Amino acid sequence: MRFNPFGSELSTADRVVPPTGFTANLTVLTSAAMAFLAVFALALSLASGRLADRWSEALARSATIRISAPPDQMETQLRAVLEALETTPGVASYRAMDEGEMRKLLDPWFGPDLPVDTLPLPKLVELTETGQGIDAEGLRLRLAAEAPGAVLDDHTRWRKPLIAAASRLRLLGWLSLVLIGGAMAGMITLAAQAALAANGQVIRTLRLVGAQDAFIAGAFVRRFTKRALAGAALGTALGMAAVAALPAADAAGGFLTGLGFTGWGWLWPLALPGLAALVAFGATRAAALRMLRGIR
Repeated sequence: MRFNPFGSELSTADRVVPPTGFTANLTVLTSAAMAFLAVFALALSLASGRLADRWSEALARSATIRISAPPDQMETQLRAVLEALETTPGVASYRAMDEGEMRKLLDPWFGPDLPVDTLPLPKLVELTETGQGIDAEGLRLRLAAEAPGAVLDDHTRWRKPLIAAASRLRLLGWLSLVLIGGAMAGMITLAAQAALAANGQVIRTLRLVGAQDAFIAGAFVRRFTKRALAGAALGTALGMAAVAALPAADAAGGFLTGLGFTGWGWLWPLALPGLAALVAFGATRAAALRMLRGIR
């Protein structure tokens, strides 16, 4: 008698794979753990992308002019800088920072009791560029002539390394997802091989009554795919709950408080159980067909 995949023999073939035991527990546990880690890898990748975009947007259109001059020349050079900016193409807005703002900038480093008014601090002028930007070299030459103590910092020197670092973090997140998928495929392959080896005598018996290798392998594939799907769904749910418990994005906290998902980003983890099931399907099918060829 041959087994009909659409008949009652389907349930008999499914029972070839033990419904309980260490292979079942290993598959569910592995899938749950890997999905849990994948949620965090995905959150890291998406957060790094947002960080790179935020830094690029915030710093690309801003610059700072620092004026270091003797006290009796400070106001004169400040006026010269403001007059130069007024006629500089590409400058959308500019303003000189007052003592209160300077104190806020220094508070994290020196504390709130720093006597700012008694220190020879430079003057800072903050400017915002238009979409076309400014001619940084031309502005530097003009400042050198009209305000020798003024130095233009367009943030290029340290903006590029920050953006590059965030981009590498994003790449690392995606690479972690690939490695997690590979590790899960390896563990499920081992579990499937163990189940096949443990049921070698049953498989031989099924062959005697006409079961084909493809049909026997299908029973293992269905069972292990379901286990991987269930485990991954559990791990994804736990991972999303853990990510939701992380601190919300905060400008003062920086990158470490913005690791969660935002908006439509919460839909990305929902694809993980399906991907885990696909990985389990491919790994189990390959392992089952390979092992069945060795069982005679």
